[in-house]
Amino acid sequence: MAGGTFTSHNKVRPGAYINVRTNNLNVTNEGISGIVTIPIVLGFGPEKTVIEVDSGTNFNRIFGYSLDSPQLLLVREALKRAGTVLVYRVNEGTKASAELAEELMVTAKYGGERGNEISVVIQPNVDYADTFNVLTYLGVDLVNTQLSVEGAADLIDNDLVTFSGEGNLSTTAGITLSGGATTDALAGDYADYFNAIAVYDFNTLALPIDDQTTKVAGVNFIKALRDQEGKKCQIVISGYRADHEAVINVKNGVVLEGGTILTPAQAVPWVAGATATAAVNESLTYFTYEGAIDVHPRYTNSEIITSLNNGEFLFTEKRGTAVVEQDINSLVTLTVEKNQEFRKNRVLRVLDDIANNTKQVFEDNFIGRVNNNADGRGLFLANRISYFTALQDLGAIEDFSSDDVSISLGETKDTIVMNAIVKPIDSIEKLYMTVVVQ
Repeated sequence: MAGGTFTSHNKVRPGAYINVRTNNLNVTNEGISGIVTIPIVLGFGPEKTVIEVDSGTNFNRIFGYSLDSPQLLLVREALKRAGTVLVYRVNEGTKASAELAEELMVTAKYGGERGNEISVVIQPNVDYADTFNVLTYLGVDLVNTQLSVEGAADLIDNDLVTFSGEGNLSTTAGITLSGGATTDALAGDYADYFNAIAVYDFNTLALPIDDQTTKVAGVNFIKALRDQEGKKCQIVISGYRADHEAVINVKNGVVLEGGTILTPAQAVPWVAGATATAAVNESLTYFTYEGAIDVHPRYTNSEIITSLNNGEFLFTEKRGTAVVEQDINSLVTLTVEKNQEFRKNRVLRVLDDIANNTKQVFEDNFIGRVNNNADGRGLFLANRISYFTALQDLGAIEDFSSDDVSISLGETKDTIVMNAIVKPIDSIEKLYMTVVVQ
C-alpha cells in the first residue's frame, strides 16, 4: 500500500500520507509489535531468503546450528526480547557432497562449511529383506531417518541433503560430505537483503556489522521506508552517528554470564529486540539486559554525558547487571519540526504508532469503501478519536480531547485532510531533591 510523508496534496496512489512534527522547540496498538529483522553470515541455511523464527523454532533443521551455538549468537540475543525475528542469510557458499554409491550422490541442501559435518549412514533393515535404513546426521545428532529403502529411487530429500542419480544401496558405517565452503557477504549482498525485506512488516532492523558503507545504505533504506513507504520503523547499528530519530546508535557492549564479551555490534540485536517489543507507554531507560553482568567498556560520568549528547545509546553497570543508560536515538540536531522530544524513543514509539495505526486502519477500512461526504468523514473521525482515547488510557498521551482531531474535505473529491494535536508522555528519569536540615 502507498504511504509516506507529503509536502503538497499531489499524490497519485491511494494511501495514507502522514507528517508528524512539533509546533515549538520547548524542551492499544493494532499494528505489528516485537518483530526484528537481521541479516547474518552463516555456514548453512537458506541463502538470500527471509526466514521467520521464534524461540520455538528448530534451528538445527533450518540453519544447521542450535540456537545456543556461537554461530547464532546474534539471533539468540535478539530473541531475548523479540517475539519474532526475520532472519536473512546474507551470504552464500559451496555445497558439500559425497558419493553414496556408483552414480548416486548426496549433496548438502545449502552451501557452506557446515555441510562438511553432515554424514549419511546406510544400515540393513532387519524386518524387510533387501531394504535399508538411511540415516542423516549433523555432527553426532541424528536429523532424519528413512526406513525400508529399496534403492536410489526411493530416497527422499530431507532438511539437510538431497539425493541424485541411480545406483544400488549397500551398507556403510557412514559417509561424510566434503567440499563445503562459506563465502563472505559483500555490499551487493546487503543490497539484496534490503530489497527483500522491504516488503515485510517489522519494527526494527538490526544491522550488526562494521562496514561503514553498508551502515549508510541501511540508514538510507530505513529513511526511505519511513518517508516514501509510510512504514515507521527504526534501524539499530553501532559506531555511526546518523543524527536521525529512526537510527539507534549503540555505543558499547556487555559482559554475559560466563564471561563472554559482546561488542557494540553484537549488542545491536538485543537493542533491536527490546525496542521492537517495547510498548507505546514504556521506556527502556534503566532496562536490564538479560544475562549480562557488566558492560564493556565502562565509561566515566563525563564520558557518558558526552555520549548522550552525541545521541549514543549505551549501557551502564548497575549492581552486577547491565542497564540501558537512556532510551534515546541518534537525533542531535533540533529543529522547529523535530524538537528535543524526538530524541526519546518512547515518544517516537507513540508517534510512529499513530502513523502506522492510522495508515493501517485507513487502508483496511476506508480506502474505496466509504463515501467522502460528511458521514464518511465522521466515521473516520470517530475511529481516530477512539484510538487516541485508547492511547490516553494506556498512559501514552495526555490531555487529549475530541477537539484535538479534525477531518475535512481535501482539495479533490477523493481526498480528506486530518490534523491532530497530541501530547506524548515520557517516563520519569531525573530527580532533583532538596533536603533542608533544621
